[in-house]
Amino acid sequence: MDLTIPRVLIGQFLVGVVLAAVLWGVFDKVAAYSAMLGSLICLVPNAFLALRLVVPRRDPGAQALVNAAWIGEIGKLALTVLFFSLVFTLVRPLNAAALFAGFIASQLVTLSGLLMRPKEKQETENSNGS
Repeated sequence: MDLTIPRVLIGQFLVGVVLAAVLWGVFDKVAAYSAMLGSLICLVPNAFLALRLVVPRRDPGAQALVNAAWIGEIGKLALTVLFFSLVFTLVRPLNAAALFAGFIASQLVTLSGLLMRPKEKQETENSNGS
């Protein structure tokens, strides 16, 4: 079983927590919770997309997977816009720089997913020409 997706999601959460703790220590609690909100704005839509892709479907074909990916990406984008809108309208005071720092730092964890794949899977894909 490939644990890459749960590891990336956990990594995104941990990056948000660590960044929030650092900002709390260096600045204040507003910067800390702003960074944590930014991290969660990244994490929750990514979790939605991940669930869309890994939940078993009645039709196991490639077209069903493509449809799930499209719906997942559209939902991810809609959730991201919704959460940013809610945070900017409802949260006062807010440190916008910390909010975007949390979002960007958590988003960068997604790239680490390429490095987290099991070694056997990487070797199999490389030997098959994939």
